[in-house]
Amino acid sequence: MSSLFSNTPQHLPLKGATVTYFPDFFSAEEAGKYFALLHKETPWQQDDIKVFGKVYPQPRLTALYGNNGKPYSYSNITMQPHEYTFALSEIKKRVEKIAQVSFTTCLLNLYRDGQDSNGWHADDENELGENPVIASVSFGAERVFKFREKANIKNTYKMTLNSGSLLLMQGSTQHLWQHQIPKTAKNVGPRINLTFRIIK
Repeated sequence: MSSLFSNTPQHLPLKGATVTYFPDFFSAEEAGKYFALLHKETPWQQDDIKVFGKVYPQPRLTALYGNNGKPYSYSNITMQPHEYTFALSEIKKRVEKIAQVSFTTCLLNLYRDGQDSNGWHADDENELGENPVIASVSFGAERVFKFREKANIKNTYKMTLNSGSLLLMQGSTQHLWQHQIPKTAKNVGPRINLTFRIIK
């Protein structure tokens, strides 16, 4: 298990994956501005998810935005997109310059405190295509982010996602690795995560 601490773009040492981390993609001032705006203006929703036959409230709030009208489905949830706001369009353009792709869709997650989480998963739904490009932007409280290799779940990697950071996952990453945001007993504030993707 490894940790990542650096102020420069880093290529994560994940076997077969292409993952780059930009810890200071947005300045602290920009990150604070976007966090406050998105926290206030986003029409957050909490859907139910089914785990091993039981239904639970999803342990975070979400919202979907898109420019092609296509829904996004995961974990037996189907979300319909809102139209991009000016702020999300600004963020999207900045991210697209680095990713060198045009994203159609953004899934927003609000982790209200340390008890909000996201379980092990890969962003490998059929509508995302064969080798999806996923760009993850973080605003607000720092949270631990973990990877584990699908072929060897004991092979894990963890890092801390800074406010204003960008994590770019490309190539075979979603085929070979899963990721999660675990719960924490630490007294942490809210975090907003934006995951940009292309829905075919």
